[in-house]
Amino acid sequence: NNGEDNTTNITDFVLLGFSDFPHIRAALFVVFLVIYILTLTWNLCLIVLIRLDSHLHTPMYFFLSNLSFIDICYVSSTAPKMLYDFFQAKPTITVVGCAIQYFVFSTMGLSECGLMTVMAYDRYAAICNPLLYSSIMSPSLCGRMVLGSYMAGLSATLSQVCAVLQLHFCGPNVIHHFFFLTAIFTVIFGIINALIIMMSYVYVVISIMKITSAKGRTKAFNTCASHLTAVTLFYTSGMFVYLSSSSGGSSGLDRFAAVFYTLVIPMLNPLIYSLRNKDIKDALKRLKKRKECC
Repeated sequence: NNGEDNTTNITDFVLLGFSDFPHIRAALFVVFLVIYILTLTWNLCLIVLIRLDSHLHTPMYFFLSNLSFIDICYVSSTAPKMLYDFFQAKPTITVVGCAIQYFVFSTMGLSECGLMTVMAYDRYAAICNPLLYSSIMSPSLCGRMVLGSYMAGLSATLSQVCAVLQLHFCGPNVIHHFFFLTAIFTVIFGIINALIIMMSYVYVVISIMKITSAKGRTKAFNTCASHLTAVTLFYTSGMFVYLSSSSGGSSGLDRFAAVFYTLVIPMLNPLIYSLRNKDIKDALKRLKKRKECC
């Protein structure tokens, strides 16, 4: 065309979100706002409780406090924008803004994958090598493993974002979800971590089956039940979202599944680790007695 480029580079995207449900938008806004507030509150309370109670200064709760921090950042990367868009006639986001949102979202999500793998190793060390647990899970090793989880998530996301920013967007700019999904690299990262977790729990199950007393086996299983539940929810919901997105699906079910993955899971994690956790309950009782004494 006489050497002229008549394509138009896109500078922003239109986020459809839940515009397909105009009659329940107000109800959805209230529900998502409550979920977001509860997520922030429960995770912050768990971090503060672990920080204040010296009985919880152990590797498992150190990892759990970092999981709560990741969940706060993870949900905050998408929820405020999504809630704000409920009041917009035509919700949009710039390419740079979208890249920043994805950077935080993906970094925290991949870091959570790594941290759950670290927590699986912690359970492996506690059950398979109980006598050497304290020496194996030293404070320095715990710190390095958590830092490694963050750095792995950061470096994996940074490479993706840098590659995406080199692209010129000139096609349709309407997005059905409220965040981007770049599936291939993320799925590979998740699969590797899932395989490591599965291998850890194979050894854990073998060790539990060797315990002679039923009470001992139950106690050992209960120490892993919360982590297994959280891992199962995280990976199954994530798998559904990524598979449906990669297949080109854009139904309302896909979007609600994405909300479950990005909003509900971070809200449930502190409950999963706390409801049947005697240490957390005892810490809450000690904190209550301390307040009464004051």
